[in-house]
Amino acid sequence: MSRQTNGAFRARVAGIRRLSENFTRITFAGDELRHLGSAGFDQRIKLLFPLADGGWTDFGLFSGATISQWYTAWRQLPDEQRNAMRTYTVRASRPEAGEVDVDFVLHGTDGPASAWASGAAEGDGIVIIGPDSRAEGDAGGMEWHPGTARRVLIAGDETAVPAICSIVESLDEGVGGHVFLEVPSSADVLPLRARADLSIEWLARDGSGHGSLLTPAVERWGREHVARREAAEVELETDPDALLWDSPGEARREAYAWLAGEAGVITGLRRHLVRDLGLDRSSVAFMGYWRTGRAEN
Repeated sequence: MSRQTNGAFRARVAGIRRLSENFTRITFAGDELRHLGSAGFDQRIKLLFPLADGGWTDFGLFSGATISQWYTAWRQLPDEQRNAMRTYTVRASRPEAGEVDVDFVLHGTDGPASAWASGAAEGDGIVIIGPDSRAEGDAGGMEWHPGTARRVLIAGDETAVPAICSIVESLDEGVGGHVFLEVPSSADVLPLRARADLSIEWLARDGSGHGSLLTPAVERWGREHVARREAAEVELETDPDALLWDSPGEARREAYAWLAGEAGVITGLRRHLVRDLGLDRSSVAFMGYWRTGRAEN
């Protein structure tokens, strides 16, 4: 029987480091993490958190069930028995040591992930669901596909900061472009080194709304760096509950844009790039990581 491309890995908190006012890095460790695969860049994983009493409900995750099977079983559980699950990005992985770093945005205790991270202590258990390096085939979960592009635009809010930092640190010297990172406050500007020729701009809201700085920054970038082309029609999902997502694959292209964050803001940015500036839609990846007022599973 072939191994599934995504697996579940038991781990424990091995270290906690407060990076800024709203960012905390948690290092997870465990022998099973030696097999957690990560291509870097914006590799997504899911974190399964313990119940309030520290327990775990068996819904087939470790018994050979397919993703579809265990996810369906998990969704059907009563609320009080369903372990919270949220999507995060691998900030760094050290498979030889069985370690992985995940950066959390702390925004109070209303959400299960932020609440857990705010009270986490060394030794606390967690389950990480992600690519299994022992399996054959593509496990997915990575949307950075610039192809041959050597000019890039990267933009996102705080939920995309870990992915953006990982992407920026992975780019080689032959890549140029602009990076915009919108964060809650000026105290959330993090050290970020790049080998690539990138202009990196941190945008601190300091009390203003999501997208209030990111949107005008990308529009300014367009005025300064894009020769306006013929407008293009853009068809977007209109379901107000949908998390909009489109990630074109590898291709030969001159330029590439990667946008991630609050769905409404990111959708507006993608529409501006394609419809207003005439960028080829096949060169724009946009990911609605979350939507205001909606819980994510």
